[in-house]
Amino acid sequence: MHPAFSILFFTTLAGTGQGLLVLMALALLLGVPMASGFVLAAIGLAQLLLLAGLAASFLHLGHKMRAWRAVLMWRTSWMSREVILLPAFIALVALWWLALAGGGSVGNVGNVGTGALGTVWLPALVVLSALALWYCTAMIYACLRFIEEWAHPLTIVNFMLIGLSAGLVLGCALAALSGEQALLRATGPWAFTVTWLAWATRRLSLRRNSLLRHKSNLQSATGIRSERPVQKSMGMSAGSFNTREFFHGASAAALRHVRWGFQLLAFGLPVLLMGWGLVNAGAWPWLLAALMQAPGLLAERWLFFAQAKHPQNLYYQTVS
Repeated sequence: MHPAFSILFFTTLAGTGQGLLVLMALALLLGVPMASGFVLAAIGLAQLLLLAGLAASFLHLGHKMRAWRAVLMWRTSWMSREVILLPAFIALVALWWLALAGGGSVGNVGNVGTGALGTVWLPALVVLSALALWYCTAMIYACLRFIEEWAHPLTIVNFMLIGLSAGLVLGCALAALSGEQALLRATGPWAFTVTWLAWATRRLSLRRNSLLRHKSNLQSATGIRSERPVQKSMGMSAGSFNTREFFHGASAAALRHVRWGFQLLAFGLPVLLMGWGLVNAGAWPWLLAALMQAPGLLAERWLFFAQAKHPQNLYYQTVS
């Protein structure tokens, strides 16, 4: 498939924002002491990431004025469900921020927000909504059975773990820079562990994809039942939507470089830096981990799309 940069930025930014919000919500629910200003700033940053992701998703639309039609197929389309859930999630986060801003101290869960709605239900709803949004986004791809690289539960697991890892690493970096040692002590080991799990499950999906034996072949793509058909052209004399949107154009060597590069940037180096941060208790390892991970996550998402082999490419892309 041809990765659209708008979708790369949308899934990466929104996933990181969701992970940061889950971190803050769980920290408040568990009573981790934090300064009010830090909590509001972290939630505000997560909200900006969600809004930036939403703006990036609009760049992918051919007719932006018709975007509202995306909600009409909510009964059967995971994309429609995502389109409905994302703005609702943004509104919920805004309500939570306002409840916290009006509630004063956030050092104790009992003093957070306004009444029971602000203390328990809003952060709990934020966690559940983030999980539901990850699931909807992942199912857009996992439900496409004709793209065998995506049609597997590992797609859902990877979307959730990678987004959670990004949010935890960013949250720990913010905590280290702001001197929120209680939050860093509570969540640092989890950031380290979740990033390891995200790496392990992503490697599982890479291994699975490398061993796939696709059901579609040149005979099924062309309808020619000869035992050994030989394709002499790409199916048309010039480029088209099919040749632009369903094939990335990168070489096999480029794919291998991206595969190892994103593992190093998104997982390998951040894990080493976080291990250093857990021992050293300094801010720089966590900041470097977050800065390293950001381009690695974009590269990971690029490969997620580029590695998917659409059956139509058997007809339109192969040239002898």
